[in-house]
Amino acid sequence: MEWPGRSAASLGYCSCHVCSLVSRPQADEYPPRCPRCGTRLHLRYPDSLQRCWALLIASYILYIPANLMTMMETGTLISYRKDTIMSGVIHLWQSGNPGIAVIVFVASILVPLFKLLVLTLLLLSVRRGSTWKIRTRIQLYRIVELVGRWSMLDIFVLTILAALVQIQTMATVRAGTASIAFGMVVVLTMFAAMVFDPRLMWDPLRKRTGHE
Repeated sequence: MEWPGRSAASLGYCSCHVCSLVSRPQADEYPPRCPRCGTRLHLRYPDSLQRCWALLIASYILYIPANLMTMMETGTLISYRKDTIMSGVIHLWQSGNPGIAVIVFVASILVPLFKLLVLTLLLLSVRRGSTWKIRTRIQLYRIVELVGRWSMLDIFVLTILAALVQIQTMATVRAGTASIAFGMVVVLTMFAAMVFDPRLMWDPLRKRTGHE
């Protein structure tokens, strides 16, 4: 892949990571700040990779109890059951709700795992200085930012159910311990995507082609 042209950084321009304004810092201003919102400007986010790795490792650790521990406890006068995310999906499928089961499976299992794997791929590619399919990796990063918030579907459903069930003597719906771990996984992966600087993926290509 060839370098598409001169970079904004080589021309002295810098993008604000808060309001996205592209501006040229003043030579006599230190530290340089965005003329629109006053945020401190950086050519690259400080310690982007280290922060992203820390958040990602914490997400991997919490992903295990989030899937193995109880997500929801439901009880009536005649029955009581505890469900993990996967057992809840299976129960929904067997109860005649395949559509809801598929939505919960995709939003609560596939999407968080997809985010973890994609962020790991991006971090490793930057660490190795890879120039492999940069545009594809940029698109993957944008997808992670776009769909990340929908990973909270399980928590939303559980909250709605708990609010709707008002007759405590006949039925109860309670959040399990996995809901805390799951919520933290979603939040941490969202933060990891936020602190990751996608411009780092272009730096190896710029250096290889000799453009500054």
